[in-house]
Amino acid sequence: GPTINVSDWRQRNESFFNVLAVERNVMFIILSLIILVAAMNIISGMMMLVKDKGRDIAILRTMGATKGAVMRVFLITGASIGVVGTIAGFVLGVVFCHYIDEIRQFVAWLTSRQLFDSNIYYLTKLPADIDARETAMIVVMALILSVLATLYPSWRASRLDPVEALRYE
Repeated sequence: GPTINVSDWRQRNESFFNVLAVERNVMFIILSLIILVAAMNIISGMMMLVKDKGRDIAILRTMGATKGAVMRVFLITGASIGVVGTIAGFVLGVVFCHYIDEIRQFVAWLTSRQLFDSNIYYLTKLPADIDARETAMIVVMALILSVLATLYPSWRASRLDPVEALRYE
């Protein structure tokens, strides 16, 4: 009749689900920023490597190495750093999520405090669910950014003038 209003639990908790969606998006942005910072670390590390290896690059160039060969060396070096870091982070994250409750219990034992007291918190266990789609997106983005982060330092290494690099050695 006109006085009856039917709603399901999703409609009654719509604001809660909106907050969860916003939280999920913000977490993705935060993880993306962390990956971006890691990519900047790769850039700075590779730039320092190019600076330190300037003499070696110049010797390789005078021995006949092409600009492309020098660029490939630094691309492979930087990309391998990014790939190993991404794989290690992925494995560590999956293991951490799988054993999150055991880690919580260990921290509680270590600090001699009860974490997530059932009298205060609704949850007595830490739920951890790995979303394969989001995880794959983050891993792919990390791999792409780590390869892109090596382009500029590799380009700088390939453009190094052997005469200038060896002049002050």
